[in-house]
Amino acid sequence: MGVTCVCQVPVAEGKSVQQTVEQLHKKLEQLGAMKQGSFFVDCQPSKLLYVMHNSETPLSCLALFEGGPFLTADANFDVLMVKLKSHFQNAKGHKVESRGARYRYCDFLVKVGTVTMSSSARGISVEVEYCACVVPGDCWNLMKEFMQSFLGSSVPELPAVFSSKPEGLFVPTDCMDTMSQYLELFSKVRKQQVLPGSSVR
Repeated sequence: MGVTCVCQVPVAEGKSVQQTVEQLHKKLEQLGAMKQGSFFVDCQPSKLLYVMHNSETPLSCLALFEGGPFLTADANFDVLMVKLKSHFQNAKGHKVESRGARYRYCDFLVKVGTVTMSSSARGISVEVEYCACVVPGDCWNLMKEFMQSFLGSSVPELPAVFSSKPEGLFVPTDCMDTMSQYLELFSKVRKQQVLPGSSVR
């Protein structure tokens, strides 16, 4: 796992979510990126805890406590959560997920996904991972330059998860950094209005 940046990309003016996703796919393919299957990340909130899954780690489940610690467990953690439902009851209809295509371009892995909640498209996520480095301070400028090649002016700033670490930008990243960014994106999506013409088929 390398340094990862997860961001929300605005829907292009006059376009639907799907048309904007297809535009991003074309830009990546024009750069020479090769499609390598699909991906998904999901998040099911409960009273005090967010349970998340990532297709990159299919045998693991991640649990993030609101404003606190996290844990990585095996996939049977979901079964345990069902048994503890009186303490950690799921918020109905609030499961958020991002699904889409996975591309490889040299040392970069790019995932363009449609973010959905209750079968409605709520936005577009882009995850860019620079696989050749694990220290954000050593590669952020390179990542930013690469993202500009297909995102244009929608390139995000350095993710807060890196700049808020006491050790600064020169500490190795891990999968929780990526999932924290998805959690932040999903929280923003939950608060948004439904996009017109956004039902997912």
